[in-house]
Amino acid sequence: MSALKPAVDVTPQRGVTNRLTHVTRPVRELAAAAAFYCDALGFRQIRHGAPSRTTTDATTRTTTETTVGGTTGEVILRLGSDTISLVQPNPPPAPYPADSCSNDLWFQHLAIVVADMDLAYAHLCARPGWQAISIEGPQQLPASSGGVRAFKFRDPDGHPLELLWFPANQGRAVWRRRRRASSVFLGIDHTALSIRETRRSLRFYAALGWKIRYRSLNRGASQERLDGLPGACVRVLGLRAASLRGPGIELLAYRPPGRTLGSRAQRSPAMARSLADDCTAFAGSASSADRTLTDPDGHRLVVRHQPTYAGARMTNPKPPTRPKFFRNSQKCSSPSPSSNRQNPGKRQN
Repeated sequence: MSALKPAVDVTPQRGVTNRLTHVTRPVRELAAAAAFYCDALGFRQIRHGAPSRTTTDATTRTTTETTVGGTTGEVILRLGSDTISLVQPNPPPAPYPADSCSNDLWFQHLAIVVADMDLAYAHLCARPGWQAISIEGPQQLPASSGGVRAFKFRDPDGHPLELLWFPANQGRAVWRRRRRASSVFLGIDHTALSIRETRRSLRFYAALGWKIRYRSLNRGASQERLDGLPGACVRVLGLRAASLRGPGIELLAYRPPGRTLGSRAQRSPAMARSLADDCTAFAGSASSADRTLTDPDGHRLVVRHQPTYAGARMTNPKPPTRPKFFRNSQKCSSPSPSSNRQNPGKRQN
């Protein structure tokens, strides 16, 4: 939720990843969580089955994929062309901390773009199970922060979400195109990660091939109400990968920063493990190795050659087929005298 103010990226890029494929979130009751996302937020289920995970041997650098032991199942949900993964561990994860704030360094939200904020908010209010983060409903941010309208809340398992509406001159072109559709909920614009130090995190993500696309400094009364956080002041960096497909990443550097996973682990190791189970999956380039990474603030990432779920084939375009003209051209009794092709049935390069 920030202004699309162009910024120059001077950090090195190695082209390791080309897009964000999905975010995985652990839930306590898989069916109930999936029903909430479908009914309240317009998602649709595209796959249900046993999840898998990638493990990397640090010595041999080999990667194997195994079924997650003690896990009930996984549901893949899609909104527009964007996907999320819900996984039910066994035993269930510890409850998300009720006192969690937007500046805590384990914070990660998904920003869901809506065509009409009033309609989307009314639709959400008619559904049970969620909890508001924002105070006094959707907030209109000032022009310096993009002039967007936004509302933050938690799903039934406590994971943060955001409804996001862009003015006509803001946001990616894909949202302006999708507004013509009948759906109020359009897709996922980005996942936002709270960080401690901008330069350190930017070096990490730049090495994965992500570049700065916009930046802003968000503060004031509307930002405080949006975050439910008195004195909220956050520097936002919006990152995009090489591909134009898929959500982006926002790095949120609050001042002052909140608590770390380490401080939470000292009080509740089980809760800290549950918070670390949120996972962002990337599609890597052909030259990159499959691996699991942790960013400087403990957010977990998985880099794969392909998306980490079987439903990925639904998002990949089909290979081109031969046009009907070329398929039937062998039936012609004779080529046209003006044709220079010796074999009209073969596509010419």
